[in-house]
Amino acid sequence: MYSDIRHNLPVLAYRAADIATIVLMHNRRILLYGPPGVGKSTLAAQLAHELNKAGRSCYCICADPGSPAFGFPGAVSLARWQSDDWQIRSYEAICSLNAGRFRLPLVLAIRHLVQSLAQSLDYDVLLIDAPGVVRGVAGSELLQGLFEVVAADAVLALTAADGHPALLDELRNLTDQLFVVQASVEAKRPGKRSRARQRTMLWNNYLKHGIEHTVDLAQVNIIGTPPPLGEASAWPGRQIALLNRNQTQVMAEVKHLHGKQLTVRLPYLPHAFDSLLIRDAQRSLNGLVETAIPFAAEPLEYLPPSTVNRPPQQNGGMRIIGRVGQIDFCLVNGIFGDPLLHVRLRQQRRSLLFDLGEGVRLPARIAHQVTDVFISHAHIDHIGGFMMLLRSRIGKFPPCRLYGPPGLAQHIKGFLQGILWDRIGEHAPCFEVTEMHTDRLLRFRLQAGQEACVQLDEVKLEAGVILQDTGFRIRAQMLDHHTPVLAYAFEPTKEINIRKDYLQAHNLKPGPWLAQLKKHLLAENDRAIITLPDGMVTNVAAIATDLTLIKPGKKLVYATDLADTVDNRKRLQALARYAHTFFCEACFMERDVSQAAQTGHLTTRACGEIATAAEVARLVPFHFSQRYADKPQQVYDEIHAVCSRVVMPPPLQPIGITNEQDELT
Repeated sequence: MYSDIRHNLPVLAYRAADIATIVLMHNRRILLYGPPGVGKSTLAAQLAHELNKAGRSCYCICADPGSPAFGFPGAVSLARWQSDDWQIRSYEAICSLNAGRFRLPLVLAIRHLVQSLAQSLDYDVLLIDAPGVVRGVAGSELLQGLFEVVAADAVLALTAADGHPALLDELRNLTDQLFVVQASVEAKRPGKRSRARQRTMLWNNYLKHGIEHTVDLAQVNIIGTPPPLGEASAWPGRQIALLNRNQTQVMAEVKHLHGKQLTVRLPYLPHAFDSLLIRDAQRSLNGLVETAIPFAAEPLEYLPPSTVNRPPQQNGGMRIIGRVGQIDFCLVNGIFGDPLLHVRLRQQRRSLLFDLGEGVRLPARIAHQVTDVFISHAHIDHIGGFMMLLRSRIGKFPPCRLYGPPGLAQHIKGFLQGILWDRIGEHAPCFEVTEMHTDRLLRFRLQAGQEACVQLDEVKLEAGVILQDTGFRIRAQMLDHHTPVLAYAFEPTKEINIRKDYLQAHNLKPGPWLAQLKKHLLAENDRAIITLPDGMVTNVAAIATDLTLIKPGKKLVYATDLADTVDNRKRLQALARYAHTFFCEACFMERDVSQAAQTGHLTTRACGEIATAAEVARLVPFHFSQRYADKPQQVYDEIHAVCSRVVMPPPLQPIGITNEQDELT
């Protein structure tokens, strides 16, 4: 041991035998403190080994929920050194990997463990392996809280070689039994992925022989920072704990949530529990235990206006592209242009369109893959792009399905009859049109070159569902725009993700068999046979249990051209309830509310209020009036004033019109 002259502190070499002799023989509770990667956990085990050789019992509290040396991630654990390893005695759940964010719950959990140990007289030394939070307010508060709840006799402040303790003034203020330990030059912090794999291994072992159980959330208190119950897709994979009288009984992993019925996987069922704790620890899509991504955190970008085949004065403003679960989307004509939302089903090489505004910007290869088009109503800015779609379907394509309000079949027939088809032959485009009426769906078949509009079997309308397909359904709601208009909800039935950690652990190579597995799961063919890459044969249910993470799908809602009436608000809010992404028109600013009422459109305020009432995760407003082309930022600011969930673009500039264009307008 020597003294650091600059700080007048005793400095110890990283030798467990010497530290045990100098410090642990005279102190009972020792706090091991320092940044990540200096060897606190390794030193704790070495000290315990030395004490055990001397016939002294040693306990340790692993206080790092994100990188536990023993125990489980998302928890603090108490263990005794026996048989040359740590043996868990008890633990308290945090349900987070972030010691800095949830420092108060962490300190309170450690207090519970210390109190439980105080009732036992079979220990000589208690080590506290502190988390590596050593900076800022979080580090200062956590240090003081840990020191006080464990009533530490001394602090071993580990530093990098030739380094100095973090928060030195706070340490000196807490104790005069402060010893600096310089870490070995070989000590280094594991990488992020390495830490994630290590904690996931501990968690998997904990649940290895687990059972499934359903918890009625109406019968327990839900504490912590839970996602909204309406956002079912945010729950699967979450780490939870079942508590009784504020004491951890068991930890578990959420499988799925239906209503208020929560199905979890846990190692055993406790005798009693009255509360459920949940924070932000979650098994991510790659199978690793990580911090949960916020529910609305899906990619979304505002792109510069497209000028392809478009004069500047007809610029549609920023285009919007993004992702919701298993789909990609693009607002093709921008926030000021004709409504046309392209939805791409990534795993199916298939596209859906919502409305058919002018479509010159939609590539022909995309139009060829369109299977279904959902038209709000037949005003020209919502159906004028049909000519683009019609031309792209010339050839040997299957019928394209169109959906819309009453009268749509006649509008499509009018388009087809306005063209001479004398040379089309067997390449004539074919369409199946479905009209939504009050209690039924009327269906028609139309083909270019044929005058007949063939009526197909009508279908009873149930709960507004106009299309039920493998993996998703489309629900529609009739609204009023001084003419019937439809709003649509894209509702995936489930979102299937493959656990990469499971593939690696079982040496299974990705390939077409995974797509086949997902297809069977979406179709609920649990007994279907799957051949694995190693040649083994199994059924879907057997392999999917551990290989996949299945979540409820994230809903996307599209609504445009509706009057601001009580009935419209009620209907649209019900359709958009808990939607992940809500495309909603905000045609007029509030100063033009009379124009909005006259034309049957929403104002910025109405758009924001509907989204807020529906509790959507994010609002994407569009279909702005061209009168605001020189002030788009003001439109967004008005919406944001009443709805914090609007996705704000980067600072906006006016679209801009040249002097020559001014003369033309």
